[in-house]
Amino acid sequence: MANKNAAKKDIRQTKKRTALNNVKRRAYKDAMKAARTAIAAGDDKAQELVLAANKLIDKAAKGNVLHANRAGRLKSRLQKSLNKAGK
Repeated sequence: MANKNAAKKDIRQTKKRTALNNVKRRAYKDAMKAARTAIAAGDDKAQELVLAANKLIDKAAKGNVLHANRAGRLKSRLQKSLNKAGK
């Protein structure tokens, strides 16, 4: 347990930040999963779901939940699978 007030405050802040980061992480992962299942099923809303997933991936990258290169790679792979399914 922390002894100093500053250390106690840091623990509180870390818990808060971790909770927010987990919300962002869960959001983009759920959006990606929904987009992938729609692509696999050949759903008409697959394009919209990919765009929504891209938006959440960008937000996660902006908030340093995701590395920028990983975000680009995820978006690229989603788009590539959408294009492949459309052909």
